[in-house]
Amino acid sequence: MTFDVRPGELFGFVGSNGAGKTTTMRLIMGVMAADAGEVRWEGKPVDLAARRRIGYMPEERGLYPRMKVGAQLQYFARLHGLSQFEASSAAELWMMRLGIEKRAEDDVLKLSLGNQQRVQLATALVHNPDILVLDEPFSGLDPVAVDVMSAVLRERSVERGSPVLFSSHQLDLVERICDRVGIVRNGTMVACGTVDELRSRGPARVVIDAPGLDDDLITRMPGVSVDEREASRWILRLDDHAEDHYILATAMAAGPVREFGRVLPTLTDLFRDATVDPKVEAAA
Repeated sequence: MTFDVRPGELFGFVGSNGAGKTTTMRLIMGVMAADAGEVRWEGKPVDLAARRRIGYMPEERGLYPRMKVGAQLQYFARLHGLSQFEASSAAELWMMRLGIEKRAEDDVLKLSLGNQQRVQLATALVHNPDILVLDEPFSGLDPVAVDVMSAVLRERSVERGSPVLFSSHQLDLVERICDRVGIVRNGTMVACGTVDELRSRGPARVVIDAPGLDDDLITRMPGVSVDEREASRWILRLDDHAEDHYILATAMAAGPVREFGRVLPTLTDLFRDATVDPKVEAAA
């Protein structure tokens, strides 16, 4: 597993359950020891001093359920070396920023799962870290909370130039907000790049809506296969030798064409293709 997260970048870390995302984050944080290799920051191996500058959000809740939200944030800030005044100010700032200021005197166990997730993010941010490593930060959030958290992460990456690494199964969200994406399978990075770069590597496909097309005409088109069909609308997959203008000409000769164009794969399509283990697929 080799990859980098650059300053000012939101890096989405995606993969199937058990692919190695959480393990990788634990290795970065020193929660687990690596069998080999190094984690580096600014060219130097990450040590305890460097890890104190990381804001880490584990997938499992790392909060004290019977402790009040405000006191809890101050406690975590103090653990990171902030003075009492600094801790109190930082806790108030992040409660306001994440919309949980009215919950300051509530015990964590009394909060909804979404608000617990907001508190969890606040504990990762309360010491003003230089790096963020977040494991499933959007899990359990409603659309409004997703927008708030997305804005916070974008603010940290753009305004502060912080590298932000987060994992998520919400691929539409990753596609929308991330600068780059890494797709993991069986502990290996199988694809990495911007969403546009990854989508451009996908198979060539076209969409065509032509009532005159039928299965017989399509089977006679060299290098063309059917991905999807709904009534007269087809999504066709092209191999390296297929010509999309030949498809269009064939369809126009058979009747009117109401729609025609290239179709780029979504991140979900890319994820599905990249995370299928060939051995498992062959066995199935």
